[in-house]
Amino acid sequence: MEDITVEDLKSRLDKNEKFVFLDVREEWEYEDDNLGAKNIPLADLPTRLDELDDYKDAEIIVHCRSGARSMNAKKFLETKGFSKVRNTTGGILAYRNL
Repeated sequence: MEDITVEDLKSRLDKNEKFVFLDVREEWEYEDDNLGAKNIPLADLPTRLDELDDYKDAEIIVHCRSGARSMNAKKFLETKGFSKVRNTTGGILAYRNL
């Protein structure tokens, strides 16, 4: 699936649209600044994949600090059969610059 811009993400969050929102930053990063997403650090994703099993066909929007880890998470999830994963371009850094 196509990636999502921070502008589109903010608009969807403001409208309370339904999607699975995943933050793949480390726990300390998440505690410092989070947007309300479920936190599963990228390194933990393979062992915590069962937490996302119910969402294989749901839209999942992944974000991190800059967009690099979330891109890796998107690629990983796609190899595991998740079909609607979108990376947040620029990550939380870009989001906070809106």
